[in-house]
Amino acid sequence: MPYTTNDIKRVEEKWQKYWKENRVFKVSEVSKGKTSETLATSATSDSSRPKYYVLEMFPYPSGKIHMGHVRNYTIADVIARYKMMRGFNVLHPMGYDAFGQPAENAAIKRGVSPSEWTYKCIDDMRAGLRKMGFSYDWDRELATCDDTYYKWNQWIFLKMFEKGLAYKKGSPVNWCPSCETTLANEEVIDGACWRCKNQVVQKDLEQWYLKITEYSETLLGDLQKLDNWPSRVKAMQENWIGKSFGADIFFKVKGSEDVITVFTTRPDTIFGATYVTLAPEHPLVMKLAKGTAQEKAVAAFVEKRANTSKSLRMSGDQRKEGVFTGGYAVNPVNGEEIPIWVGDYVLMEYGTGAIMAVPTHDQRDFEFAREHGLPMRIVIQDPANPGIAPDKMDKAFVDSGALVNSQQFDGTPNEEAKQKISAWMEENKMGRVSVHWRLRDWLISRQRYWGAPIPMIYCEKCGIVPVPEKDLPVRLPKEAPITGEGGSPLAKVDDFVKVKCPQCGHDARRETDTMATFFDSSWYFLRYCDAHNDKAIFDKDKAAYWMPVDQYIGGIEHAILHLLYSRFFTKFLKDLGLVTCDEPFDRLLTQGMVLKEGEVMSKSKGNVVDPDEVIAKYGADTLRMFILFAAPPEDELEWNPAGLEGNWRFLNRVWNTVEEQYVPGAADPAVLDDEGKKLEFERNLAVKRVTDGMEGGFKFNTAISAVMVLMNAVDRYRNSPLAPNLTILERQALLNRALETVVLLLSPFVPHVAEELWQKMGKTEKTVAFIPWPELDESALKTDTVTIVAQVNGKVRGEFTVPRDADESVLRPIVLADAGVQRHVAGKAIRKVIVVKNKLVSIVV
Repeated sequence: MPYTTNDIKRVEEKWQKYWKENRVFKVSEVSKGKTSETLATSATSDSSRPKYYVLEMFPYPSGKIHMGHVRNYTIADVIARYKMMRGFNVLHPMGYDAFGQPAENAAIKRGVSPSEWTYKCIDDMRAGLRKMGFSYDWDRELATCDDTYYKWNQWIFLKMFEKGLAYKKGSPVNWCPSCETTLANEEVIDGACWRCKNQVVQKDLEQWYLKITEYSETLLGDLQKLDNWPSRVKAMQENWIGKSFGADIFFKVKGSEDVITVFTTRPDTIFGATYVTLAPEHPLVMKLAKGTAQEKAVAAFVEKRANTSKSLRMSGDQRKEGVFTGGYAVNPVNGEEIPIWVGDYVLMEYGTGAIMAVPTHDQRDFEFAREHGLPMRIVIQDPANPGIAPDKMDKAFVDSGALVNSQQFDGTPNEEAKQKISAWMEENKMGRVSVHWRLRDWLISRQRYWGAPIPMIYCEKCGIVPVPEKDLPVRLPKEAPITGEGGSPLAKVDDFVKVKCPQCGHDARRETDTMATFFDSSWYFLRYCDAHNDKAIFDKDKAAYWMPVDQYIGGIEHAILHLLYSRFFTKFLKDLGLVTCDEPFDRLLTQGMVLKEGEVMSKSKGNVVDPDEVIAKYGADTLRMFILFAAPPEDELEWNPAGLEGNWRFLNRVWNTVEEQYVPGAADPAVLDDEGKKLEFERNLAVKRVTDGMEGGFKFNTAISAVMVLMNAVDRYRNSPLAPNLTILERQALLNRALETVVLLLSPFVPHVAEELWQKMGKTEKTVAFIPWPELDESALKTDTVTIVAQVNGKVRGEFTVPRDADESVLRPIVLADAGVQRHVAGKAIRKVIVVKNKLVSIVV
C-alpha cells in the first residue's frame, strides 16, 4: 500500500510519542544498567562507550520554527543519530536563547509581558522541534531567561569582577533624546531613531565591560589548535583579534606640550607622512581647534560624525570627509611641520585614534588627500613607474620597492626598512617598536528590562559593592513599565532598585543595567553538561566527561562574536579550575542559508515556506530528506518543490518495497549466484559510501544518493530469474538483508519511516535508534572480474570485462583479438604495451 498522508500522521505521531514517553534519548555519564525505566537509553548511558557531544547553536524563541531552523537542526540530528548507531554515548541537547530586545518590542506591541510572550514562543518552538523528530535529551532543556540559568550568569560576572576582568567605565552610546534610551547600531537608521524618527546623538554613559583583551594572545594563538574549523572562520577571528606589529611614533604638536602618538604598521613610510588625521572622538581634536578660525567647523564636523555609524565610516564606498583642525604636528624624522586634520575614516577603537597619513602609499589616505588637496610625497619607488610624479598617480602604490626621499634609508628595500627605521626611531626617542590589538574590551551593559540583572550595588559610603553569592540570583521583577522610552525600565521599579548595602547595611541602590544576550550564549554548552544543578554552575566531572563539544553547528553570521566570546568564557572557566579543555568546540560546521527564488526566506519578502504546511502534506521525514539531499550543508539551499516531490516518491518506493517484498525468517544461502554477488556488492558499496559520506565531511547528499543506487540494485535483483542453485527462501534472505541495510542506512535521515519499517520487518528491538550501523564486508567489494579500457596511441578503442588482477600475458591476446582494436593496429608495428592492473591496457604503435 502507498505511504499516504494518513500514514504520515499516524507513523510520525506514534514514534514521537514513543520517544517522548520513554525518554529514549536521555543520556548520562555513568551506566545505570538495563532497567525497565531506561529501556533503550542504556545504549547511550554506558561509560565504556566513547562520548560524542553534538550541538547546534540554540535558537532565539521568536515563535514557530522556520526553514533555517529545520536545516540547522536536521543536520545535527542526523549526526547525532549516526553516532548513536556507531556506538557512541551521544549528548544532543536543546535550549533557548531567550532574553533580548525583541521580547520587549513584542510586549509594547501586544500588551503582554516579555516573560509571557517568551514562554509562549518556547512552547510553540518546542512543539515544532518535536514534530521534526529530533533526538534531543529533553531532560536537559534550558532557557536563559529562567532564573535557575541566569543565576550562574551573575555568578560568572562576580568571579570576573573578583579577578579584575569586569569593570565600569564611561563610553559613548547611541542615545535617543526623545525616547530617552540607548539604541543598538542597527536601530539607528540614517542617523535617526528607528522608533520615533528623531535624531540620535552620542552620549557618554558609565557601563560595564569585560576585559577580554587579557586573553588576546591566547585567543589568537589557540586558533592554531582548531584544525577542524573552517579556515574562513579562523581567518575572521584572527582579523577581529587583529594583532599588528609596528611602531608608535611621537608627533609633537606645534606650540604645545601635547604629543600625538600614532601607531603604524608601515614605519617604512614615515618620511612620506604629509599630514596627521585624528578620529572625531580623539580628546585633542577640540583642544587643537579652540581659538582658531576652524573651531566652529571642527565642532560641527565632530557633532555630525557622532551620529554616523562606525561601519558606515569604515565603508570603502563612503566618501572620506574631514576638516583641518587649525593645528600642526612635527614629523620627528625630518622636523617638517604637517597639518593635523580630523577625518571620519579614523576610529578611536583602532590603534591610538590617530594616523600618520602617507597618501602615496595608503589608498584611504590617497582618496582623502585628493578630496581635500593635501600634499603627497613618494617614498617607495614603483619599479614599473620609477619616475612618476605624485600628481600623476591614479592610486596609491602599496607594493614592495626601494625607499626614496628617506634620507639615509634611500635604496633600502621597504620590508627591510620597517625594522631599521623602527629601531632608529626608538634609539633616538622618536618612537618605539610596538604591538597593537584590534580587539577591544566587551561592553555588556544594556539599558533593557528583559535580560539578566548585573549583580552590583551602589552605596554612597562603600562605593560599588558586589551582590553576595548567597543572595543570587538577583531576580527580574515580574512587572516593569516597558514603553521603549525613558531609559531602563528597571530604574523605575522601586522594589527592585532600593536595597541595603551588603557591607554597611545603609540604603543603597541596585544596578539597573542588564547583561548583553551574548553573555547568556557564551557558556550554555557547559550548562547542558549538568543542566539542573542548583548547587553549582555545573559538576566539574560531568563537564570534563562531555567537553569539548565534538561537533558544533550554526550560521556563519556567528563566526566572530558568539564564537569568540564562547572561547573567552571557556578559557576563563578553565583558569578557575572548572573545565579541562582549552577550546569549547572541536569541530565547527557553518551551514548555508535556505533561499527561495534566490532570496533568503523572510517574512518581509513574503517568500517564507512554513514547515508545518510541508509536514502536513509530506511528513517530517520527507522534509528532512529534502533538506539534506538538496545541497551540501555548507552551501546555500534553494527551495525546490519538485525536489520535495522526488524525495516523497523515493520514501514511498522504499515503504512499498519493504511491505511487498520483505519476508521474515529466510535463511542465508550457502553459496551466492552471480546476481546475489552483484546485490551484495551494491549493498556493501552503499554501506561504504554512506559511511564515507558521514565520516568525510557530512556529505549527506552523496550518502542518500548511495541508498538510492542500492534500491535500484534491489529492484534489479528481485526482477532477475531465480538461479538453479538457490531456493526461493535463500533468494529472499539476500533481498531481506539488502532491505534491512536500506532501512538502517536511512534511519538517521528519516527516523520515523525507519522505525516503522523496522517494526514491520518483525524486529524485536524497541527502537532502531541504537541498532548497530551496518558492517562493511570488504571482501564483497572484490569481484572476480573488472572492466578495463584499451587505448591505442592514447585514444580509447574498447572496454573489456576481464579476470581481476590479470597480467599482460592474459590481457594482451584478449585486447588484440578485438575487432575495434585491430582496425587501429593492423599493419603497424606495436612498439609498447603498458598494463595498469585492473584499469588499463595502453598500446603504442
